[in-house]
Amino acid sequence: MSMPAHPTDLLARAARIRLIGFDVDGTLTDGGLIYGSDGQESKCFHVQDGMGLVLLRHAGIATALVSARHSPVTSARGRDLKIPHLHVGEPHKLTRMRAIADSLGIGMEAVAFMGDDLPDLATLRSVGLAIVPADAHPWVRDVAHWITPRRAGKGAARDACDLLLQAQGKVEAILAHGEHP
Repeated sequence: MSMPAHPTDLLARAARIRLIGFDVDGTLTDGGLIYGSDGQESKCFHVQDGMGLVLLRHAGIATALVSARHSPVTSARGRDLKIPHLHVGEPHKLTRMRAIADSLGIGMEAVAFMGDDLPDLATLRSVGLAIVPADAHPWVRDVAHWITPRRAGKGAARDACDLLLQAQGKVEAILAHGEHP
């Protein structure tokens, strides 16, 4: 099995994570917003990102989607993936992530967050593992502990999920299962 080589300090941070939150637009999607002539919003989500979130759930790592935008599409995707902490229309991402961590009885050093732009900056600065996609805004990239090799909406969230699974020694069990958990 081939797993990416990561720096020891990054793997140590990832090994402590018990909760990971994701911004949505520009992180789980490529940031594009498509509006039909009826005004209905559409978004494109990468299936590998979704599988990564499912794998985290099965591995016992809590997941959250925290988006500042009200979006029925995001809500539907979160429900589809059985995300336990689904918060759309949440302008205070850091406050929300702290509340989720408190409800789980963990400190912010055991929290990771993946975001791509200024609304995510305070949260990224406050977590134990700050992750951004390869195409995140440069100001946000500067605070990241890790920049994924792939772009937002193109597998970047799966990269983050795989990092946590690798650091926590969960990959062998996933591969031994051989199918969708």
